[in-house]
Amino acid sequence: MTQKITDTIKDSSGEITHYILDNGEKLEKSEGVNRAKNGEIEGVIVAHSRKGEEYLRTKPDGNEGNNLSSL
Repeated sequence: MTQKITDTIKDSSGEITHYILDNGEKLEKSEGVNRAKNGEIEGVIVAHSRKGEEYLRTKPDGNEGNNLSSL
């Protein structure tokens, strides 16, 4: 069964460090990326930062209110 990200935890600089799933589970960024790659988290894609780090982004839908950075 796939899960959805409903919230995030950010560090003092505003970078997402954890993802909160709809079942209440808290995942570190790397675990969230791994689960998304395995198709266990819906509505997200794996992206790469300029530093080469993998992270999750919401699939584009024209609604900025549901972007992970807005949660």
